[in-house]
Amino acid sequence: MSKPPKTSPNPHDILVGARLREARTLAGMSQTVLGQAVGITFQQIQKYEKGLNRIGASRLMQFSNILNVTPSFFFEDIKGNSPLGPVDSADQNETRFDYGDASRRQALELVRYFGRIPSSDLRATIFELVKTAAKNLQPATSTAPNAEA
Repeated sequence: MSKPPKTSPNPHDILVGARLREARTLAGMSQTVLGQAVGITFQQIQKYEKGLNRIGASRLMQFSNILNVTPSFFFEDIKGNSPLGPVDSADQNETRFDYGDASRRQALELVRYFGRIPSSDLRATIFELVKTAAKNLQPATSTAPNAEA
């Protein structure tokens, strides 16, 4: 008996898995700790996060309770008229953010640590600093013709 042909993960499973990773990272939890909390291995968490294995409804409820997010959090990036309607073609193989894993992890950690700053004045100052730095790094658009050297 031959094996069925290998298929790629469903785009919805990839997006739900990416949201699981995002919530887990924001909570400051490792795959091992999350797996232990629900009684599965970290390898299974990895498969969920990559969209290789589908997450059942009861497991999704466990994750939402442990990670302190609503169940709908896992579906926020899915587009369409039906609950699991078509995914926008530009989003099919991308996660919520449009940059590499290291940058995404840094951004999620930044959000987690930012929320721990007790002073609202200090948070406002840091926010303005980051916003200003990001604006200053944007390439300036010029309407002048290119000069030849």
